[in-house]
Amino acid sequence: MNNWISALADLQQQGEACVLVTIIEERGSTPRNAGSKMVVSAGRIFDTIGGGHLEYKAMEIARNMLASGSQHTRLERFSLGASLGQCCGGVNVLLFEPMGQPQAHIAVFGAGHVGRALVPLLASLPCRVRWIDSREAEFPAQLPEGVTQILSEDVIEEVDNLPAGSYCIVMTHNHQLDLELAEAILKRGDFSYFGLIGSKTKRVKFEHRLRDRGFDAAAVQRMRCPMGLTEVKGKLPMEIAVSIAGEVIATYNAHFGEQSTIAEPVAKLLPVSRRSQAQ
Repeated sequence: MNNWISALADLQQQGEACVLVTIIEERGSTPRNAGSKMVVSAGRIFDTIGGGHLEYKAMEIARNMLASGSQHTRLERFSLGASLGQCCGGVNVLLFEPMGQPQAHIAVFGAGHVGRALVPLLASLPCRVRWIDSREAEFPAQLPEGVTQILSEDVIEEVDNLPAGSYCIVMTHNHQLDLELAEAILKRGDFSYFGLIGSKTKRVKFEHRLRDRGFDAAAVQRMRCPMGLTEVKGKLPMEIAVSIAGEVIATYNAHFGEQSTIAEPVAKLLPVSRRSQAQ
């Protein structure tokens, strides 16, 4: 049996989400000890809280929390008896603590100079990053930990593979590709954030083209372009990257712990950027 402390440390080092389950109260004639702990990941269980149907129910709750991306601590009270297959009465109170759940799943489309400055910043946050481009030579030889490189001839198809509630950042080398990605992201609609690199002029052009393709004003308003915090000025790749990373942080902090597919437009949370961005 693996020790829960070692398991928790290993999972956190690997960046794998898990739930720590603790018996915080035990009453009655049940053979369990308050303070007993187990760690539940998507595919494994480490240590035990005493086995039996209670442990099975705890595992089921923990895995549901992992599947939903919950970041909220949770208390559950179990009255032991026939409902849990026990022959004797009693009460157990269990504490469920999510560990290592990323605050954001981020997709960065484009491995150009701004992308190469941005991705290491995002990788240092409690986020999982998918870095997507069709040009293998644009990716660095070594990727930061927590970043998955996706080399695809058809990057549009990758939009369908994103988890619900993803943060989408579009900064490719091609305006037409940017437009096709914008259409796919807005059509899917279940993102938490969608940022498009470019100037106000680019936004106006894209708004017209997206409306011609059937998108209403409310849908297009969810597109953040120009993206980035107004307070962080400059046109160097790193300056733009810091600005965009700051906007991502502001957005996920505003919705900390929420898993929503109908998040408010980021424009309601942040000031409108007044500067152009380099491509």
